[in-house]
Amino acid sequence: MRFTTSAILALPLLAAAAESPFEQYKAKFQNFLGSFGVAIPGVVTPEATTESVPAAPKAKVGAKKIETLTLANWKDTLYAPVKPDATQPEEWYVLITGGNKTCFGHCGKVETAFNESVARFAVQAKSPHVAAINCDDEPVLCNSWSASTGALWVFEMLPQPAPVDVYWKRMNLTTTTSQDILDLYAKDDKKDFYLIKGYFHPFDGQLAQYGLAVPLGYFLWIMNVIPSWAMMLGVSFLSRTMMNRGAAPNGPGARAGAAAPRPAAQ
Repeated sequence: MRFTTSAILALPLLAAAAESPFEQYKAKFQNFLGSFGVAIPGVVTPEATTESVPAAPKAKVGAKKIETLTLANWKDTLYAPVKPDATQPEEWYVLITGGNKTCFGHCGKVETAFNESVARFAVQAKSPHVAAINCDDEPVLCNSWSASTGALWVFEMLPQPAPVDVYWKRMNLTTTTSQDILDLYAKDDKKDFYLIKGYFHPFDGQLAQYGLAVPLGYFLWIMNVIPSWAMMLGVSFLSRTMMNRGAAPNGPGARAGAAAPRPAAQ
């Protein structure tokens, strides 16, 4: 009777011990699924999967979205959060990235760092809007801005037609971490960035104002797509054609000289 009573009393403890590992793995799996709300496709955010992040911030991480900028939507997307009567700019952090064509497969490290910084931005009271441009998918947009891969662009958006300040910084493709990006934002200044001025400014540059930025982007993209041997062959063919036309006696003076009779011999 004593053994039977002890066994009965121990059953709840055994059941609790059996459920505990299952609940832990279940929680980890839920955290893992929640991490997919903020990552660029193909990259998982480690910070969002840690058990130290409380439940409420996890919901914020899921709500922080990395916008994908394209040639068709980039301007509307950047202006979307700007209120008509705003006096303080809405700040955007935009990563210029690429794949094997434009970044030669070296942008994975900085992409991961950017994704991780977004997860950490999401739990802060103040943070920038975030977006990314893949130059493999949007070569015309990147060429129209003269934007190189592996760079971080910062847009300070005010209501139209106010000028837009745009900054950029080249990120180290091998050593950049999420903390580096958070530190740049925490400084609350742009001493580490270059202010963009001149023809290629996306909003205020002369190319954008006269509607030439996109045509130039197409032209530069086509020039990059054409193989170098085809370019040399075309230049050679054109130069030979021009030389042959210049050497041929087809001008009016040549025809007049051929038609004139020779003077009679005395």
